[in-house]
Amino acid sequence: MLKNLAAALAAACFISPVFSQSTAPAPKEPLKIGFVYVTPVTEAGWVHQHEEGRQAVMAALGDKVKTTYVEDVPEGADAERVIRDLASQGNQLIFTPSFGYMEPTLKVAKDFPNVKFESITGYKTAPNVAVANARYYEGRYLAGIAAGRMASSAGYVAGFPIPEVIQGINAFTLGMRSVNPAATVKVVWLGAWFDPPREREAAMTLFNQGVEVMAFHTGSTAVMSAAQERGKLAIAYHSDMRKIAPDAQLLAVTHQWGAYYTRRAQAVLDGSWKSSALWGGVKEGMIRVDSFGSKVPKKVADEVLARQRDIARGKLRPFAAGKLPVMSNAGAVVIAAGSALSDEQILGMNFLVQGVQGKLPQ
Repeated sequence: MLKNLAAALAAACFISPVFSQSTAPAPKEPLKIGFVYVTPVTEAGWVHQHEEGRQAVMAALGDKVKTTYVEDVPEGADAERVIRDLASQGNQLIFTPSFGYMEPTLKVAKDFPNVKFESITGYKTAPNVAVANARYYEGRYLAGIAAGRMASSAGYVAGFPIPEVIQGINAFTLGMRSVNPAATVKVVWLGAWFDPPREREAAMTLFNQGVEVMAFHTGSTAVMSAAQERGKLAIAYHSDMRKIAPDAQLLAVTHQWGAYYTRRAQAVLDGSWKSSALWGGVKEGMIRVDSFGSKVPKKVADEVLARQRDIARGKLRPFAAGKLPVMSNAGAVVIAAGSALSDEQILGMNFLVQGVQGKLPQ
C-alpha cells in the first residue's frame, strides 16, 4: 500500500506542472484605442493638444492600452472611411476630435455596436457614442481682458461661423470691452480650419487695417508667425506658441484633453463606460489661460488669473449682463440687463455682439 501511495504521489507531482500551465489565465490583450486628426500633427495647435491627450493616456495606463492615430483626415467621406477602418482593425475605443466628424462617427457606430466612440465637439449621442466639448469661450473672455489692457483694436481670423466660433468671438470682444469699452474687433472668415497661407494672409490684411492685437480660431500657427513678423501681439490658441512667436505672444488659451481621455479609456477597461455628454471649462480643468508673453505687465497677468479663478468658482460668467443689457452689433438686445444666457442659448448662438465689426456669413 505504501508503495502504491508513493507511486501515486510521484505521478501527481509529475503531472502538476502540466495542470498549472493549462489553467493559467491568458494575458489580457491591451485596449486598442484609435484617434482621428483633422490636420497633420504639428508642434502646436488643435491637433497637437489632442496628440498630447493621446500621450497622456499611454503614460497613465501603460501596457493596458495600445493607441494609434491617423492624421490629416478631411471631414466628410474620408473621415467615415478612416473611422470605419479603425473599427475594423479592432480598436475598441475611437476618439474623433473635429466637429465635422460627428455624422461620420454616428454612421460608423451603427455598424459597430460593440465599439465605443467619443465625438469631440459633436453634440449628437448614441448608445455607443459619447460627446465632449470644452467651454472655449471662457478662455476667450480672459484673453479679451488681457487684449483690452494692451490695445483698443483687435483682429480675429475665424474658420467657420458655427456657434463654437461665434461664442469665442463674442466672449473675446466682451472681455476686451469689460476693461476698454471702446475696443473693437474685426473678423475675417476663412471657410477653412487649416490653411496656413490663407491664415497668414488674413492676419496680414488685418494688421494692414491697423489692428493692434490678433486672435484666431483656425488650426495652424500662421497667425502667430505673422504677428511675430510684424512686431505685433497675438493670442495663442489651443497651445502655447511662444516657440513660434516669442515676442508676439500675449498669452495662450490652452485646451487640456489628457485627463478626460484617460478617464474614458479607464472606463472601457473596467466596464463602466456609458454614453454621456460633457461640456467642461475652466472649472473642470479643460480650459486654461497661461503662458504669458514677456510684454505683458505683471499687473495684467495677475488680473487675468484672478478672473480665471472667478470663472472656476462660478463668480464670473462671460455671457451675463450687468446693469446694462448686452447688445448685438445690429442694435438688438441679446442679453437682458441682470440676466445671463442659458447653456442652450449659448450653444445656439447666432449673433455678434456690439464691438464686432463684421457679419455672419450666410
